[in-house]
Amino acid sequence: MKILVTGGAGFIGSHVVDAYIAHGHDVAVIDNLSTGHREFLNSRVRFYQIDIADRDAVRAVFARERFDLVNHHAAQVDVRVSVADPLRDARTNITGLLTLLEACREFSVKKFIFISSGGVIYGEPEELPVPEDAPKRPISPYGVAKLASEFYLLSAKHTWGLNYLALRYANVYGPRQTPKSEANVISTFSRQLLRNESVTIFGDGKQTRDFVFVSDVVAANLLATERLEEINQAPLDSIDDLAFNVGTGQETSVNELLRKFSHALSRECYARYAPPRPGELRRNALDISKARRVLQFTPKISLDNGLRETLEWVRSRE
Repeated sequence: MKILVTGGAGFIGSHVVDAYIAHGHDVAVIDNLSTGHREFLNSRVRFYQIDIADRDAVRAVFARERFDLVNHHAAQVDVRVSVADPLRDARTNITGLLTLLEACREFSVKKFIFISSGGVIYGEPEELPVPEDAPKRPISPYGVAKLASEFYLLSAKHTWGLNYLALRYANVYGPRQTPKSEANVISTFSRQLLRNESVTIFGDGKQTRDFVFVSDVVAANLLATERLEEINQAPLDSIDDLAFNVGTGQETSVNELLRKFSHALSRECYARYAPPRPGELRRNALDISKARRVLQFTPKISLDNGLRETLEWVRSRE
């Protein structure tokens, strides 16, 4: 299959590219390298350094390549940036998506995997772990953009026959996550603690997240690619029918995470506490029972093992 991966030089996207190539697919990458790294690019891809919101440049790539499927990882992913500059967030996350969908329609690309967010579109959840059909209450512009994108995809399906799936990621971590990219608390803590620095915890540290290792997320992408057309044959009532939570279903507090770092590093790790940041959630964990049932997705990497692999990778680059 001929596949376009947007954001394919980034943390998660580059791992997805490697897996697609390992499974025999023909892959091209669009990435503007604003957060991606050229060194993460697989040597077997065709690389286009352009912005996904550049209509003419995107159209030229589609005209040349004639893709079968688009895997859309490129995004502005920083909640704080979206709060400070909603227009910048929307240019990448809304205009960028629409530019790709326009090209898909013009060049008859009927398969699309969209990377959504299980961490922000639900807002503060009423129940944990959060199922796909939970109320949607995004509290940041980033969350609003991700939710709006799923409705744009649903519209594309109804109006011109696009087959798509949305993968709602939990908090992904692992090798290749850098401060330049979508760095989360694990990436940040890893670098600071390996330098024997104290870390900063925003709030009381009791806030929780569902931390999923990058290789498990890659596996979900491969499963979604295999099952996309079949799943799209079922009757459709809402965006939730074509969306899948991708996580572990387990809550871990930031305080507990720091204790796990202490265990992984075999020494006491210290934190200073600062005021909570606006727009961030208090608790989150995703119900992945639908992904288990329909995609046969099962996360395999424990947080303890994933932290060790992440620390080894960061250590190798320090």
